[in-house]
Amino acid sequence: MAGTVTQSSLELFPIGNCQVSALVDERAGFVWGCVPRVDGDPVFCSLLNGDKVDEGVWRFELEGQVSSSQHYERNTPILVTRLEAEDGSAVEITDFAPRYEGSGRMYRPVAFIRIVRPVAGAPRLRVRLAPLYGYGSAEATTTNGTNHIRYQLGDQTMRLSTDAPVGYVLEGRSYRVEADQHFFLGPDEPFVGNIRSEIRRMEANTRKYWQHWVRGLHIPLEWQEETIRAAITLKLCQHEETGAIVAALTTSIPEAAGSERNWDYRYCWIRDSYYTVQALNRLGALDVLEKYLAYLRNIIDKARGGQIQPLYSVMGEAELHESFAENLAGYRGMGPVRVGNAAYKQVQYDCYGQIVMPTAQAFFDTRLLRMADETDFAHLEEVGEAAWAKHDKPDAGLWEFRTRQEVHTYSAVMCWAACDRLANVAARLGKGDRVRYWKDRAEAIRAKIEENAWSEEGDHYGASFESDYLDASLLQMVELRYLAPDDERFLKTFAAVERDLRRGDHMLRYAAEDDFGAPETAFNVCTFWLIEALHLTGRSSEARDLFCAMLSHTTKSGLMSEDLDYETGELWGNFPQTYSLVGIINSVGLLSKPWSDVR
Repeated sequence: MAGTVTQSSLELFPIGNCQVSALVDERAGFVWGCVPRVDGDPVFCSLLNGDKVDEGVWRFELEGQVSSSQHYERNTPILVTRLEAEDGSAVEITDFAPRYEGSGRMYRPVAFIRIVRPVAGAPRLRVRLAPLYGYGSAEATTTNGTNHIRYQLGDQTMRLSTDAPVGYVLEGRSYRVEADQHFFLGPDEPFVGNIRSEIRRMEANTRKYWQHWVRGLHIPLEWQEETIRAAITLKLCQHEETGAIVAALTTSIPEAAGSERNWDYRYCWIRDSYYTVQALNRLGALDVLEKYLAYLRNIIDKARGGQIQPLYSVMGEAELHESFAENLAGYRGMGPVRVGNAAYKQVQYDCYGQIVMPTAQAFFDTRLLRMADETDFAHLEEVGEAAWAKHDKPDAGLWEFRTRQEVHTYSAVMCWAACDRLANVAARLGKGDRVRYWKDRAEAIRAKIEENAWSEEGDHYGASFESDYLDASLLQMVELRYLAPDDERFLKTFAAVERDLRRGDHMLRYAAEDDFGAPETAFNVCTFWLIEALHLTGRSSEARDLFCAMLSHTTKSGLMSEDLDYETGELWGNFPQTYSLVGIINSVGLLSKPWSDVR
């Protein structure tokens, strides 16, 4: 098993600290990891490097390895990988990125920690640390001292501090591991203190931080482990410095084999982030909401009543020019590998509702450290005015069509939601005139939707005002409180969506051809929307069965990507996908038995 070339897969375990992250494969290899943040240069990029599995990787290779197993420490993103050899020898590798409070701030450096522990026999190990830079275009140059190696990665340098034999690491030689060894790959500065004791302290503090964070979650009775793992991973997708939440930790994992539907998801979509904070808020994770609201305030300030983009960088940068990383072959050789995302140029008018709705909570929730005030309301009204102005205008829609625009029903409903929630906020602030103002606008948008989105011929809502084709986002009309689950029009639309888009246990986002042809895979969050709709319309037993079927498709890490081949069950698309993890949390919230059942 050791040294063999294996096909890349999404059997990956994320680690991170809300500053940097890495994806660890089944052989204890860091196969994806960017510095100095999630949208930075992937110094570990073998996931997208075709068959060059030994380049852009950090791996511990056990001589004679025959098996491996992995698990997270309970209620943490601290990963333990056990490698076993044919002679019975074994090592355990503990991986994490340090995160804990100290000196009045959160310690979350651009750093990764690995601890190797011999646990059986006399294991012989080879350390393969081969970072690349420039999106796979060049190897790092190295210099070293007695207990460290410096890796020059273009204009940035990382330093490995270790109590392992530096010469063996540099030369890639195997050696016998007779005691625990510690590896700290981080900033180019001397490691202060005894590396063994300091890393053990960081390990204990990081474990304590995450276990205490999880302890503060309000989780349902059933599927607790699945809910906790999804929540931890969603938090890892937040960039602590600004509060931005990325859609996924990767770029260019194709939606289907050879489809060229390869997108860079390491950015903050207003839509995806809305769903993420909504799900975590249901679990009581207010820290994520608070940080994200600060990010939104900065976005609103910059817009000043102007166009809100669908996505921004984690630092709030607006221009995300799309290019190709020519030196990376792609996942399983399926390029292109994209850097940046041209969707930033699109108009997607659903984003106005997705700004107003999470921000509205800040006017009501007295738990928040910073509640919203009248100044915030004035700025939020500017967003509402944009929603009113655009509710019946063509856009690219939530599925981000690149070659056509229509007035999408989902976008119009989101604009309605923006005005509806502004009326609620105005009532909270005692502004009777603004209550009526925003209610009138919400009612006007509703009238426009009913007139243009309902198809008398099809007897259902259409995905757009111009046509009566269907898409799964129509199932969100209940979640957004536009319709009640027993509304006759919703029931008819649900029946039509299920008939046209359901494929066995899975749901397409739409069946019509788009810019790249007909979709070939199911969109996982849409299947979770189906589960929610089944439950809300009285088919709860079927919803539970379908939910359990979806959980059977999660990786060994308990996570999901964006897409799934509904014939083979293989996961595709960027990983881990926030949308899909939101679907797990929301479905558990609806389907779980109540705590009163055990009290």
